[in-house]
Amino acid sequence: MRIGEIARRAGVSVHTLRYYERIGLLPYAPRDAGGQRSYDDSILVWIGFLGRMKTAGMPIRDMLRYAALRERGAETEAERRDLLDQHRARVRARIAELTDCLLVLDTKIAGYAGPDTRIEDYDAPLPQRRRKPARPRTSAAR
Repeated sequence: MRIGEIARRAGVSVHTLRYYERIGLLPYAPRDAGGQRSYDDSILVWIGFLGRMKTAGMPIRDMLRYAALRERGAETEAERRDLLDQHRARVRARIAELTDCLLVLDTKIAGYAGPDTRIEDYDAPLPQRRRKPARPRTSAAR
């Protein structure tokens, strides 16, 4: 399958696939007689995994490390699992942080539900900072 078809089916740009290939996240695809990349369908699973890791915030350096370990074969399974375990812990921490943010948003939105259900604490105006009067500038001799 050509790179354009892979990009379309994977939901990524051709530019992204070429970049991934250039940095080592994708294996170099064999070329056909016309010099076009010719990928096997199985690459779609790998590209899907990379997309999920990108969405989950995995840094490219970790994706590259995982790809290199994967390429070395079964003896690296424990290292790959450790890498994924570490990233899962970061994802869970981020989910907890976002859950807290969602709670604040939900509470604030509920405050705008109407006078019967309004939460007064969230509608209180923020205290104004008092500014000191500006001092006149004096020109320094140069």
